[in-house]
Amino acid sequence: MPESTPRKGLIRRFLDTPPDNTAKTVSIAVALCLVGSMVVSAAAVSLRPVQDANRLRDKQLNVLEVAGAYDPDVPVAQAFAAFEPHVLDLDTGEFTDQFDIETFDQLATSSDPAIVRALDEDPAGLGGKQQYYQMIYILRDEAGEIDKVVLPVQGYGLWSTLYGFIALEANGNDIFGLQFYQQGETPGLGAEVDNPRWKALWRGKKLRDDDGELQITVAKTTPPAGPEYHVDALAGATLTSNGVDNLVRFWMGEQGYEPFLERLKAGEI
Repeated sequence: MPESTPRKGLIRRFLDTPPDNTAKTVSIAVALCLVGSMVVSAAAVSLRPVQDANRLRDKQLNVLEVAGAYDPDVPVAQAFAAFEPHVLDLDTGEFTDQFDIETFDQLATSSDPAIVRALDEDPAGLGGKQQYYQMIYILRDEAGEIDKVVLPVQGYGLWSTLYGFIALEANGNDIFGLQFYQQGETPGLGAEVDNPRWKALWRGKKLRDDDGELQITVAKTTPPAGPEYHVDALAGATLTSNGVDNLVRFWMGEQGYEPFLERLKAGEI
């Protein structure tokens, strides 16, 4: 009697299937997708600490740059240690110890209904809600006196929400710098908010006049208040310029940092 042919195993039968077999093609595609997704997921999890560290360093670098305290020869973390972080209650203009400064996450807490509020007006395009606690940074001189105050700002431009910092002198009125660390405006137009030449226009400008009226303006023409309150609008980027104007005026106003700035000018900080 002829010997019977050994029965092939499942894997052998799959491998012997013609390459153009539909079931084989689909199975291989699914398997590759599963393996690829597992590799990507594993990489994302393993790299998360590195990503978090890079985001923290980038934030610290922007604070240093906007305050004029960046030195490429000094490690960023070391230079940033000179800044005092404080969580600010926008309503009172006072610091709060309600949060742990080391773990306070501005973005994470912004979705907490307990610490956001409705806005009477929303010129900065914040979506009608504003978190009323903000992390701010104070830089002191060698004598222990306030040198710079760095305040986070955000608002909608043309295509995106712009996130940045504004640095003020110790008098709470003179602008030292404005810098955005995240924005998605049109390259060559609205994205010129990152152009060093345009950022340099902010230095020395004033927020309020002698009567305490908020006058700072981003516009094509100089306002009646005078050039010390004026920053030229970006050429060809009217809506982005309007967005920057709106967000700066919002955050420097009564729904933003005005209570804190009044205390700063009064020497209460």
